[in-house]
Amino acid sequence: MGFNCVRLTWPLDLATNVTLATSVTVRDSFQSLGLNTDISGFETKNPSMIDLPLIEAYQSVVTTLGNYNVMVILDNHLTKPGWCCGNDDGNGFFGDIFFDPATWISGLTYMATSFKDTSNVVGMSLRNELRGPKQNVDDWFKYMLQGAEAVHEANPYALVILSGFSYDTDLSFVRSRPVSLTFSGKLVFELHRYSFTNVDIWSSKNPNDACGEILKIIDDGGGFLLRDFPVFLSEFGIDLRGGNINDDRYIGCILGWAAENDIDWSIWALQGSYYLREGVVGMTEYYGVLDSDWISVRNNSFMQRLSLIQSTLQGPDPQPEVSNLIFHPLTGLCMLQSSLDLTKVNLGRCNQSQPWDYTTDNTLKLKNIPLCLANTGPNAPVKLSEASCSIPSLSQWQPISASNMLLAAKSTNNSLCLDVDGDNNVVATNCKCVNGEDTSCDPMSQWFKIVKVNKANEDV
Repeated sequence: MGFNCVRLTWPLDLATNVTLATSVTVRDSFQSLGLNTDISGFETKNPSMIDLPLIEAYQSVVTTLGNYNVMVILDNHLTKPGWCCGNDDGNGFFGDIFFDPATWISGLTYMATSFKDTSNVVGMSLRNELRGPKQNVDDWFKYMLQGAEAVHEANPYALVILSGFSYDTDLSFVRSRPVSLTFSGKLVFELHRYSFTNVDIWSSKNPNDACGEILKIIDDGGGFLLRDFPVFLSEFGIDLRGGNINDDRYIGCILGWAAENDIDWSIWALQGSYYLREGVVGMTEYYGVLDSDWISVRNNSFMQRLSLIQSTLQGPDPQPEVSNLIFHPLTGLCMLQSSLDLTKVNLGRCNQSQPWDYTTDNTLKLKNIPLCLANTGPNAPVKLSEASCSIPSLSQWQPISASNMLLAAKSTNNSLCLDVDGDNNVVATNCKCVNGEDTSCDPMSQWFKIVKVNKANEDV
């Protein structure tokens, strides 16, 4: 499936309630929740784990993931075991009934110490989705920095991941008051983003305008930190049954942003169902990558859409050789030269794409090959030709619209944009949703993102 890391949640009680952690077994836990019918299945699949104490079962999961070279980020999701989250659930912010700062720091220290010699544990997310009426900047700095230092002291090798306000959507306060810690080189900030985070924007504006507004909100809320720190998109996702128009628009927008910035991320979620969620036994997770049988992939086309951002595109250090891919978020494919007709361009797997140059005058050309992408007229396939390289106006493509994902031909006064036909051929059609159209217009087949890469394409 292409995943190399699991964000593995844990409740604070698992690290601070000794009786729960060491005296309650997995079997006991199932029985206490009335899940007796699930015990036999668990015992069949995980016979060595069913009678382990809960903390040892958690450790066993981490070890097993490591045996398959899967990294783990330990995520303190909440205090009391259960479903997260609500503004009034008592788990939201420091000082809430279930969120005592001293107990929290003790739990972080315990988990950091317990896993300090576990090589596949690469980071600790200090707390999931801070929220609620008690949120304030002074307490955030007081306690989050104490938590960060406690984790670092216990495990100097683990990344320390800090979340912000309002369900992990707001780190804007860090812009004017930077985080100061005794260590460096391992601080990460995390963000969450779903279509329902700003559902009013997706439902009231055309997709180009909505995407542009959302990307500004993301940048103001924490994306700006990318200039100096890693930013981890630790939750995003959609209802994988499809049919939700806000999800459709949001995911194309967020995939373009993630690819452009080479974001590290984790998808919500892997699981296809729950033993028990909010009192419902066997509830299906429609955001889950796996189907409810935990074997089948729920939506294969969605996995294709994720494939580019599953790759390292830029690497940690500046590279002398930089090229581009032309990414199409709707399909998860990239623009490439046809193998049957070298003048044609179609969509294909991104690891098969030739590298592209995108020049300062907006010319798109194949790297180290004198072939430029030329507009040939409305509803016609674009062409690669050497002649168009000497006529810049024919091969200039400029990002337009609030989304910055429409590539418009300068030679047509930005009236024709790259698009894709039913056979995955790249064509030029009238630019969509650029003149104040209502919410019913649909530009997503025209959404392309020029993505910088400094890694070999076979790694993509």
